[in-house]
Amino acid sequence: MVSVAQLEVLRAGSAPRVVLVHGSVVGARRTWRHQLELAARWGLTMPNRPGFGSSAPLARGDFELEAPLIAALLGDGAHLVGHSYGAVIALHAAALSPAAVRSLTVSEPGCLRVACGDPLVDAQIAGGELLYKRAQELEPLEFLRAFRGGVGSTHETPGELTGELLEGVRMLMRERPPWESDPPLDSLGVAGFPTLVISGGHSAVFEAVCDAVAGRLGARRAVVSGRRHTIPATGQPYNELLDSFLGAAERRIERPGT
Repeated sequence: MVSVAQLEVLRAGSAPRVVLVHGSVVGARRTWRHQLELAARWGLTMPNRPGFGSSAPLARGDFELEAPLIAALLGDGAHLVGHSYGAVIALHAAALSPAAVRSLTVSEPGCLRVACGDPLVDAQIAGGELLYKRAQELEPLEFLRAFRGGVGSTHETPGELTGELLEGVRMLMRERPPWESDPPLDSLGVAGFPTLVISGGHSAVFEAVCDAVAGRLGARRAVVSGRRHTIPATGQPYNELLDSFLGAAERRIERPGT
């Protein structure tokens, strides 16, 4: 098991604190590189998930095992932001420490089963399960291309995988699939903190998932297009939305009862 002390945590700026949780394949530095400008107004806490950067590894990435680590980083209070697999982790972390969550923002969480019954969502889950069943038969590059094609990532995939990217794909191939997640959305919806759900406007599957998550959370719903699933890489549009949402959440905290 990994402790929070064994995580590499990148920091920039000062209070109010914002904990940002990256997804699969690439770590905090690459995922949140466009958000560093927010450090002028916010204290960014950007952990590398287990196995990324110099963080101690788990035998297998798992949203339930990683959620307590993120919950611990909230301390006595912080805004929580997650993208993709990191959004799934953020949902579970918020449920573990709701009193420490000043606001919650998630973009295209992979908890697809929240929208099961939608034919396109069900087909995506079936395709993902088949991909993971074949993981041992595929080379990492083949697996990554199939995975990124399925989620709509716009990260550039080189012709040859090396270094951190190769290790990130190897972790992805043994990661617990995010569609196994059943986050406690109804309890999060009455927890009292503001919530924001963002999609990239590129996938009927993720639109359905984000609509379902937002509906059960009672969340603000937004679309930030231009980079498909890789929403934080839009830079300014994502940053302006997040900055505005966090600012409103802070003003709400300063005026309790509003």
